[in-house]
Amino acid sequence: MTIEFILPDIGEGIVECELLEWLVSEGEHIEEDQPVAEVMTDKATVQIPAMHAGVVNKLHYAVGDIAKVHAPLFSMTPDDADANSDTHEDAQAEVKDNASETATANDSASSGASNGKHIEDFILPDIGEGIVECEIVKWNVAEGDEIEEDQAVVEVMTDKAVVEIPAKNAGTVHRLYYAQGDIAKVHSALFALEVAGEVTTSSGTNDESPSANNSASSVASQSSVNKQTNGSSQQSAQFAPSKFSDGEYEPPIAIEGKVLASPAVRRVAREKNIDLSTVEGSGKKGRILKSDVLNLQHSNVDTSSQNTSSSAPSSSTAEKGDLNSTSTVLKGSVRTEKVRGIQAAMAKQMSASVYTIPHFTVSDELVMDNLMSLRKLLKPEFEAKNVKLSFMPFFVKAMSLALNEFPVVNSQLNEDATEISYFADHNIGFAVDSKIGLLVPNIKRVQDLSLLEIAVQMQDIIEQARAGRVAGEHLKGGTISISNIGAIGGITATPVINKPEAAIVALGKTQKLPRFDDEGNVSAQNIMAVNWSGDHRIIDGATMVRFNNLWMSYLTQPEKMLMHLK
Repeated sequence: MTIEFILPDIGEGIVECELLEWLVSEGEHIEEDQPVAEVMTDKATVQIPAMHAGVVNKLHYAVGDIAKVHAPLFSMTPDDADANSDTHEDAQAEVKDNASETATANDSASSGASNGKHIEDFILPDIGEGIVECEIVKWNVAEGDEIEEDQAVVEVMTDKAVVEIPAKNAGTVHRLYYAQGDIAKVHSALFALEVAGEVTTSSGTNDESPSANNSASSVASQSSVNKQTNGSSQQSAQFAPSKFSDGEYEPPIAIEGKVLASPAVRRVAREKNIDLSTVEGSGKKGRILKSDVLNLQHSNVDTSSQNTSSSAPSSSTAEKGDLNSTSTVLKGSVRTEKVRGIQAAMAKQMSASVYTIPHFTVSDELVMDNLMSLRKLLKPEFEAKNVKLSFMPFFVKAMSLALNEFPVVNSQLNEDATEISYFADHNIGFAVDSKIGLLVPNIKRVQDLSLLEIAVQMQDIIEQARAGRVAGEHLKGGTISISNIGAIGGITATPVINKPEAAIVALGKTQKLPRFDDEGNVSAQNIMAVNWSGDHRIIDGATMVRFNNLWMSYLTQPEKMLMHLK
């Protein structure tokens, strides 16, 4: 039985890649997880591993070709194909056994079509930023509810933000495929909807062709999957379009000597350090379900607890105070939770930044007196337009003006440090402490915006971010960032660069401190500590200091900005 290897998501919103080198050839036997191809995205060079062991039948691309994500990369015959053939024959038999049921379903569908309605699945669309899965946070509808087009039906949490998913059509919610807290995959069915209109059918269904056989295999595969889903087997089998009929995903395959489990179940097993060969599958033909893995984990925990309690009284050496023993009991409890969502994204981003970018810091003191006076003067004008005027719009606009003179600070170095990209647009990001974690949205094209326009956009974005519903377009495309720790109370900080950007500044809180003036007299001044972190591969210390001096000059003498405002 031949299957197609589908090029998986490579991350970072990548939709295509260039094939640099095939590491295997047609007719060659490969092992599971063996690298088969080397591809280059616009971020890095990546090796693609095989998901199954078997023989490579055909390579669909030549070196230098552009391959699409979610498209077949090569075809192969898995090991023990006879077992696969048996599975395929069983699937065909199952399809024949269900012929009468399918006919009944078709009659029902025809009846529904005559009533002007049919049931279709809503497919979870691309959410952006390379997201491949999300957590169901809250259903805004229930089964049986009437919904309108563009009505928000569910809130999902990605590793970037909480997003509301709108309905594409009006109709009646027929079935919700996920419960709150479940992980939903992008491009999979999210819920079933009864909508008005006739069911569209494709032509050529009577032809004996490979696509017809694929459809039969897909129906069997879908039937198997639906039997694993509580309460959705019958309706999904009748109305849900096959995941595999369009070649987008790879059907499950039975391989002798290899446990049957989906990639999601295998991932759970790896996270729990459970050997799948020790798990007894409760699914069809012994397929291991997620519940099987979790049940085994719970039983292991219970057994471990019993063994610990039973062995404790007989531990005489520990009672004698043997220093070589490890019987020290830790009082209190430890709570372990999964790192996911915004926290997981931050951990990944910050680690990549620290390990790949040589940071250096420039610190200075910013005298805020003149800027505070200007803000006090303009604040009533902004309030009349229902806009709050903080110091941030001044910092953002001054930064944009300084970037005009120092474009390298608004640049990015590629992964292998061979090219620098200079950005004409100043997309300035600012850190927001939202209820779901740290977000760094950005304001686009600051060089073309007035102080009022910056304040309006910043106010809207902050409100969205703190609600956890900031639009995806605000979270990507940033070129430089500001961290305003002083808003919370911090004095100084060494900020971590938001990779792949080249610089970031941390703003401390304003303090009234004694300082000498030009005549040597001590006076009270409003001082803010500013700390820059720069990518030392492309920004040297002198450039960073000169850039900071120009930026601060616009803030200590804000009237100078009037010369450059458009």
